[in-house]
Amino acid sequence: MGTVFSFDVRGGEPGAVQAALEEAIAGLHRVNEVFSTYRDDSQVSRLARGELTVEQCAPEVAEVLELGAEAERVSDGWFSMRYEGQLDPTGIVKGWAAERAARRLAATPGVHGVSMNGGGDVQLLGSPEQHRPWRVGVADPLRPGGLAAVVSAAGADELAVATSGTAERGAHIVDPRTGRSAVTDLVAVTVVAPKLTWADCWATAAFAMGSGQGLRWLESLPDVEALLITAGDEVRCTGGLAARLG
Repeated sequence: MGTVFSFDVRGGEPGAVQAALEEAIAGLHRVNEVFSTYRDDSQVSRLARGELTVEQCAPEVAEVLELGAEAERVSDGWFSMRYEGQLDPTGIVKGWAAERAARRLAATPGVHGVSMNGGGDVQLLGSPEQHRPWRVGVADPLRPGGLAAVVSAAGADELAVATSGTAERGAHIVDPRTGRSAVTDLVAVTVVAPKLTWADCWATAAFAMGSGQGLRWLESLPDVEALLITAGDEVRCTGGLAARLG
C-alpha cells in the first residue's frame, strides 16, 4: 500500500501474540495483492477492466465496495472510489485494512491493548496499561517535527485518529467534482472517531471540501471530532474536540 505499518500490542502470551502478528502482516500483504491499482493482476484492476465480476472476487472486495458506497453517500460525493473514470477504492482500503488487523490482534487471548499505525493513521483498542490511556501526537504540518495536538483515548475502548493533508505526500487528494487535485485553504484535517475506516474517509472528504464546509459537515457526524489547519496557520476545531485532547 506504499506505506509503513507498525504495531504496539500489550498483554498476551508472547507466542500467541507473535502468531497473531504474523497473521495480521500476512493479511495486509493479501490486501495489497487484491486491491492494488498499481498491479495489473490484482483483483481490483481486473474488476475495473471488466475481467472479473464482484462475485468472482474475494469477499473482501464486496465488503470494501459497500463501505466505499456508504462513504460516498454520507459525504454527498466528496469521498469517491473513482479516479480518472476508473474504479479506485484505495481511499478506503488502508484505513479498513489497518482497523481489521488491529481487531484481529485485539482478539488474541490476554491482549488488553493494541495501537495500529498505518502510514500515520492510528487505530487504538483497549489501553496500554491500567489507568493509562493511549495517546497520539498529531503532527503540525507547518512546523516539521512539532505537534499540533495530542489526542487521548481516555474513556474509550476504541478510538481512531486519521489525518489527510499535503505535508507528507503533496497535493494527492482529488476533488471528485473536477478529477483534479483538491485546491482548498487547508493543509491538514485530522479526524478522531471510533473506527479508522471512517476516520480516514472523513478526513479525506473534509479536506476536499475546504475548512468552512468541511468543519460544518464534520460537526454533523455522530461521534466525530476534528482539527483543521489552514495554510494561513488558522486552527479550527469541532466543538467536542477539547474533551479528546490531553
